[in-house]
Amino acid sequence: MRTLLDLILPVSCAGCGVAGAGWCARCAAVLACPPVRVRPRTDPGVPCWALGPYAGPGRRAVLAAKESGRRDLAEPLGLALAGGLARLRSADRPLVLVPAPSRTAAARRRGGDPVLRMAQVAASWLTDSRMVSVLRVWWGVRDSVGLTPGERAHNLRGRVTTIPGSVAPCTIQENAEVVLVDDVLTTGATARESVRALAESGIPTHAVLVTCAA
Repeated sequence: MRTLLDLILPVSCAGCGVAGAGWCARCAAVLACPPVRVRPRTDPGVPCWALGPYAGPGRRAVLAAKESGRRDLAEPLGLALAGGLARLRSADRPLVLVPAPSRTAAARRRGGDPVLRMAQVAASWLTDSRMVSVLRVWWGVRDSVGLTPGERAHNLRGRVTTIPGSVAPCTIQENAEVVLVDDVLTTGATARESVRALAESGIPTHAVLVTCAA
């Protein structure tokens, strides 16, 4: 069946366009290097790391997952994220991944949230790790494309919160290492508001890890 589908709808790599694989080994290697420390203009107050720059195969894969419905990319991008987390995490502590929130309209248009899917895959590859989706974006938040750094910050200020009832005392272990994950880090506005919302619910964030940094 897979062979038949490939004949009808040939699979091409989201990173370079080569036929025969949704994500080829060469493009996978681009996101397999040690995470790089980045310092966004809007400081979220915790260390921020990226698997690579928002360019080349990484950028094309993120856009394909978000805008072209490439759900198959959740597995390779999640695996790349897991590799970065394995390098950053403390070996003796459980790991909790919190996906950055997306606007409901955007997630509906994309057939789901690609960041959430990627985080689920990453958690499945790591021992003593799990994903919890506890953040949401309030109504009134605009698409950030085309906004200046100041406009992005104003657009999100106070509009990222935890989902009511999602943060119970047993939701996250007391000694857990909490990492906010996202696909792209641009100005840092989403990361800052997400870290703030988690802190207000009694959840300290230890780091931010993204696929690409713009």
